Amino acid sequence: MKVSEIREIFLDYFQKKGHKIMPSSSLIPADQSVLFTSAGMQQFIPFLSGKINPIDSEICSIQKCFRTSDIEEVGDEFHHTFFQMLGNWSFDGYFKKEAIQMAMDLLTNYYYLDIAHIWVTLFDGTKGIEVDKEAEKIWLENGIPKERISYFGIKDNFWGPIGSNGPCGPCSEIYYDRGLNFKIKECDQPNCGPNCSCGRFVEIWNLVFMEYNKTADGSYEKLTVKNIDTGAGLERLACVLQNKPSDYETDLFLPLMHKIEEIANVDEINKKYQRIIADHVRAACFLISDGILPSKEDRGYILRRLIRRAMRCSKLINDQEEFLLPIAQTAIDLYSNFYPELVENKDDILRTIENEENKFNQTTSIGLKRLKDIVKEAHSKKQNFLDPKTVFHLYDTYGLHPGVTGEIARKENLKIDENAVERESKKHQEISKAGVQNKFGGVGIDSVESEESKIKVTKLHTATHLLHQALREVLGDSVHQAGSDINPERLRFDFTYSQKLTEEEKIKIEEIVNKKIQEALLVTMKEMPYKQAIEGGALAFFREKYPEIVKVYTIGDSSSTSSEFPFSMEICAGPHVKNTKELGQFKIIKEKSSSAGIRRIKAILN
Repeated sequence: MKVSEIREIFLDYFQKKGHKIMPSSSLIPADQSVLFTSAGMQQFIPFLSGKINPIDSEICSIQKCFRTSDIEEVGDEFHHTFFQMLGNWSFDGYFKKEAIQMAMDLLTNYYYLDIAHIWVTLFDGTKGIEVDKEAEKIWLENGIPKERISYFGIKDNFWGPIGSNGPCGPCSEIYYDRGLNFKIKECDQPNCGPNCSCGRFVEIWNLVFMEYNKTADGSYEKLTVKNIDTGAGLERLACVLQNKPSDYETDLFLPLMHKIEEIANVDEINKKYQRIIADHVRAACFLISDGILPSKEDRGYILRRLIRRAMRCSKLINDQEEFLLPIAQTAIDLYSNFYPELVENKDDILRTIENEENKFNQTTSIGLKRLKDIVKEAHSKKQNFLDPKTVFHLYDTYGLHPGVTGEIARKENLKIDENAVERESKKHQEISKAGVQNKFGGVGIDSVESEESKIKVTKLHTATHLLHQALREVLGDSVHQAGSDINPERLRFDFTYSQKLTEEEKIKIEEIVNKKIQEALLVTMKEMPYKQAIEGGALAFFREKYPEIVKVYTIGDSSSTSSEFPFSMEICAGPHVKNTKELGQFKIIKEKSSSAGIRRIKAILN
């Protein structure tokens, strides 16, 4: 069964069951406190929490997702950075019984999976939440015997929330036993089953029974409504339905894998590098298509990291300078039928990847020259080895993979302690992971600990709206936000503009912002349909596809002292003050280039 059929069957099935098909939202979430869209339910959080009544109580979608947590695991059979999530939702409508019945019906009668291969897991209860015996009873009624039902704790069978608090609930995961197909023997574990590391069982669907809200203090309270939130990874489902040993052998990846084989020397030893290249180039195409550009910070940092990691792997299987472009073109061709935005942004995608490839090759050339000097120095000191820190530095700074360095070192009769290099790499990954968690917070209000700091962040976030509109008034309406980061000490705001700002322009921008602060403008929020917000003049950025219901923050209304209303109106999910008089004095402390066509302002409030 081809992927196009899998998608079509899923959407047709739920549409016939009364669900409205929703388009995928952008990989850049509307909630700027989150780095990427990492789950299908993110655009529906207002509905799941019960704060907003949805226009349709039953919906389904195929959502583009990106997770940074799996970057280092990519290269095995199933891990990816970019992936597609099939999902169906019910907002205060059907619940466990109907969700389980439809899942079994779809899997066995439309995807033709053998029920004898299906296992399920359930939540075993914790913190005042009961063991899910209700779901077990429903699974038994739907033909799953008790011996193929397992119970696990909050780590494995309780889903959410996306942030530190919000809607969540126990879940039931559906696994497929592929051992009979691939002659995987039962392992030595006495209770081999779902969650066993033997590789026999593949998770294909997760049904979340969302009936709780996790509060700021870590406790759980009942939601006012009960909801269903499900997710089935298209890559994993395709692997099972196409009876393949890995996701990379399905038609989601095969054209990419074949293209790499055309231009590279691929064998079983370096199969991992081939998979990393295919995954990372595919992900890069989708990130660029949604308006993300390579940079030293934020989402752009992740994009650059993906492209450069793909290039490092390419150096191990092929030494030609232009390697990624034909693979990117294949990815665009492969996915454009379902994601036309890839064709619309084709030139941007290919140009961005080409520029990064050129920069990387220049850096690598410098690294090779540096390695030549290091080898010469080692010989002069009569050393027969290269220091592990030096080897990792060549990788981290110049992009020279330890495998490349090792090959050159061996030709020069120098040894490398590969285990020591690996330890250096893992140490760096931990530091990098911690940095990512601190750095990529957008507004990040939930991660701010003290009340005083939360107040500062809230003020600075409101100030970005004033700054944004002031920039448009001084520089023109073509200016729009291209990224932001806020901590308790300062705001950082990226915007589209190709020239350095003059001193006169910066002074004028400051004057406009401070004038609006002095005018004591009210800051109000309304939740409304996205279409209504846009038609009413609200600004929206990052080429996003927002949820149907959005938050619109307006600065300046009929109760304010200013005669110009409103001054600013934007779709936003961040925290705001009630009145601009709370902000104090606005001051630009730095203005510089962030990347091609993007300027960056750092500012403070006194």
